[in-house]
Order: sequence, then structure tokens, then C-alpha cells
Amino acid sequence: MRRADRLFQIIQILRRTTKPITADTIATELEVTKRTVYRDIATLMGQRVPIRGEAGLGYVLDGGFDMPPLMLTSDEIEAAVLGAQWVIARGDPALAHAARDLIAKIAATVPGQLRPVILEPAVVVPPAWDRAAESIDMAAIRASIHAGRKLGIGYRDREDRESRRTVWPFLVGYRETTRMLVAWCELRGDFRMFRTDRVSTLEFLDERYPARPAQLRARWYAFMQARRQELDRTA
Repeated sequence: MRRADRLFQIIQILRRTTKPITADTIATELEVTKRTVYRDIATLMGQRVPIRGEAGLGYVLDGGFDMPPLMLTSDEIEAAVLGAQWVIARGDPALAHAARDLIAKIAATVPGQLRPVILEPAVVVPPAWDRAAESIDMAAIRASIHAGRKLGIGYRDREDRESRRTVWPFLVGYRETTRMLVAWCELRGDFRMFRTDRVSTLEFLDERYPARPAQLRARWYAFMQARRQELDRTA
């Protein structure tokens, strides 16, 4: 790996997290020695890249720092194209349209030698077969999640029994043929996952729920992790 490429990769590694990353971790990923990492970090600091930390403790890249746009490797471009293909096949119409625009923007901006990676990809997402039909506005649901606003929904369970719920939406999950709305349900006083194709009515409420969406996501991830551990113990 050229030194210039290695310096860029160190910045990329630091950008992934706000927690300190040790020279050992960086050296292992880049397959170089710690001494090389120390020299490269010193070079980046000398170039006024806002890296904080020191040898033995770890390094952090201060917020607000950015590199010129679309300095992407071939693998990064391929990853972006593969993800965009998946969204085109399985996302809601607004996201699918955005994914097509994303591919076009990347293709128009990357150097010419990388354009075939986009226009003639070596990776592909298979078509989405037998996707469950839904009639709700997923773009508006995503907007409600970002705004932290409640939803009123009519929901049919697997036995076609309908109930009315007020929910605090914080995540949309994707399965192979269905989408799931993950929310805190006021009726049950607990987290619930709702198949979007079983939502019969939908009301966008002005009322904000008391927690931030990110807080609910963190609580749900912790809940699911504890649930998996419990299942592993009883298996």
C-alpha cells in the first residue's frame, strides 16, 4: 500500500467511531507495524488533521473534519453500488428513486478508470420476489421517525384480528419479502414490530413522543441482545 493511501485509510478508520482507537488496532487492519502507525499519525497531525490522543491510549478524529468528496476505492464503490441495488429492489419508491440517483451521481463523479465498476458491476442483487403489498406512505413514516412523532395505526394480526394502536416509531426494518415498523406500543407498554403490509389505517400525529428516536433504538437493541442471550442460555 502506498503511503498516501495508508494515510487516507488511517483517517477512514478514525472516522468510523468517536471512541479512541489504538495504534495496535490500526496496525492490524493495515497490516503494518505500530511504529509505522505512529509515524503516519505524526505526519497527519503535522498536516493539521485534527487527531487527538497519544501512543498507548488511542486516537480520535475530531468532528467536523472531512476529506474531499468521493475519494473512493474500487471496493468502496462496489459496496455502494451493491447497497443501492438492494434499495432499488426492496426499498420504498422514494428510497428506490434516491438509490438510482446515487448511482448516477457516483458514476458522474468518479475517475474514468473506476466507472466500469458502476456501469458494469461484478456484483448484483437478485430481484425481490413475492414482496408483500402495502398501501402506506413509507417516506412519510420515515419523516415521522426523524421528527420523533407518534403514529396512530390500525393493525391486523396473523389471524386477521384488528386493533388500534398509538405507537412511537423509531426504525424501519427490511426482511426478504416484508418491511417491519419497529416502535414502542402504548397499548402494550412494550416494544413491538409491525408488518407494514398488515397496517390497515395510518394517522400521522402532531404529538412528539418523550424520548429521542436514537434513545429508543439503543434501548431496543439492548433488549434484543438480552433476549438472544436468554434464548442461547435456554437452548
